[in-house]
Amino acid sequence: MKSKRILILTLIFLLFASGAIATDFEWMRNMNVRAEADASGFRTQLATRFHIGESEVGVILGNVERPADAYMVLRLGEMAGKPTDRVLRQYREGKGRGWGVMAQRLGIKPGSAEFKQLKESDDLYKKPSWDEKEDKDKHGKGKGEGKGKTKK
Repeated sequence: MKSKRILILTLIFLLFASGAIATDFEWMRNMNVRAEADASGFRTQLATRFHIGESEVGVILGNVERPADAYMVLRLGEMAGKPTDRVLRQYREGKGRGWGVMAQRLGIKPGSAEFKQLKESDDLYKKPSWDEKEDKDKHGKGKGEGKGKTKK
């Protein structure tokens, strides 16, 4: 009886612990769902965000398993300053090793602030934070110091 209780408690602990561990790149799941729901919109967003043509987006999407992988290939290439074909080659060679290993092979430090931020969220669907909204409010429309209206 006591061993059953210990087994059940252990299973419950493992269930919750695995959920806490799997938070890195959790946003990728959501990105895949959104991309599958609106494939053409996703393609357009990738093209706009990374300043590339729709045909290049198509090539990248054709060489990765999931839509969020295409975003990661483009984002890691941007972070490392490497061409997309080199990042795709690393993607194919390093399948299953994880994004941290791939980033490291591209010269990105997995412990860097930029990479840590990437693990937490993307910048494709990201909403502005409160600070960004406040900055926009401060510099938005209104009675500013326009032409010839400087204070004396």
